[in-house]
Amino acid sequence: MKKFIALALASVMTFSLAACGGGGSDEAAVAGTPISGDTIKIGVFEPTTGENGGGGMQEVLGIRYANTVAPTVDINGTTYNIELVEVDNQSDKTAAVTAAQSLISSGVVGVLGSYGSGVSIAAGQTYAEAGVPAIGCSCTNPQVTLGNDFYFRTCFLDPFQGTVMASYAAEEMGYKTAAIISQNGDDYSTGIAAYFKQAFESLGGTIVADETYQTNESDFNAILTTVKASNAECVFIPCSIATATLILPQAQAVGLDAHILGSDTWENESIVMAAGSAAEGVVFSTFFDENDESTPMAKDFVNGFKAYLNEDPQRVTLNGGTDGVAAVSALGYDAYMTMVAALASLDGVEGDLTSVNLRDALAAVNHDGVTGNITFDETGDANKDSAYLKKVEGGKFVFVKKQLDETAQ
Repeated sequence: MKKFIALALASVMTFSLAACGGGGSDEAAVAGTPISGDTIKIGVFEPTTGENGGGGMQEVLGIRYANTVAPTVDINGTTYNIELVEVDNQSDKTAAVTAAQSLISSGVVGVLGSYGSGVSIAAGQTYAEAGVPAIGCSCTNPQVTLGNDFYFRTCFLDPFQGTVMASYAAEEMGYKTAAIISQNGDDYSTGIAAYFKQAFESLGGTIVADETYQTNESDFNAILTTVKASNAECVFIPCSIATATLILPQAQAVGLDAHILGSDTWENESIVMAAGSAAEGVVFSTFFDENDESTPMAKDFVNGFKAYLNEDPQRVTLNGGTDGVAAVSALGYDAYMTMVAALASLDGVEGDLTSVNLRDALAAVNHDGVTGNITFDETGDANKDSAYLKKVEGGKFVFVKKQLDETAQ
């Protein structure tokens, strides 16, 4: 598997040379937002409506919970209250830019989000020009951070995720043929689909159907019929929660026998609740497993977050109707705590502090999070080396395996 991840990453680096153009953001050209008064505003840039609203809200819940755990930070003798400023980017690239601009206007010194790579990419330049750093929680497309010195992220990237799923299909299951269904024009869906295809073919497999659908499409009968006719042994579908709830019953209705494989967006219990038996057997990759108690920090987070959810029935509803701990909630928590750790590291720094100082602190941060240790490479990506595979069994998510990135060893 090692060489296939290396190939995928190599293609990302090749793309980055073209994407970066004249280089990243020029820090000297931006003044940033001052850190002053007794309140520090942190923006929460997430979709709470639109096709990614369900996952975005789970990320928001993780951030809100983190704010109850660490509501203040001490810098140079001042105890600052941390205020969350939330905006809804509506799962839409145009709305995302407007939402990002509103956060900058509100005086935030840092931003958390977003769920969804496309909206994160769209808003990135707004943050860079303002000199305000952002930490993406689960936006996995490489383009989010490429060429942007002010964007970081706490999750793994699509080249790794796509290769993990291709490796599972080809090496674990022994599949020789696969189909792909992705969303046309969606950076996340098309990006990870491309990495899956590259890795699966490198492993000796054949892509026998490569289908795309449009945003907000609800009738997948024609696409699923084509996939069925291809006799693919498995079908990889990196899509939104909303699309998954639609496509699974339709796949069952047309009699599709191919093993359905998903991506990190599939870890939402509303999919299982909506699709019922049609979801049985689905396997997907994700960032965290609530049953992994390998560290006391992870166990404490799971117990604390569940208690937080159950304090208010509305929180359970917003979490998809359960008190299950989604990986994106854990990533949201980690992103907030990483931001707080960077802020705390400014203690002792002389002079007037701004969001640009916070960016510099993030570049050097070293934080032990519930999803693992968090440091950032020169591109702003987290140095993450593992993914979890889960499957739907008996209407529940069941742990399959933990996959390490062999190139990180």
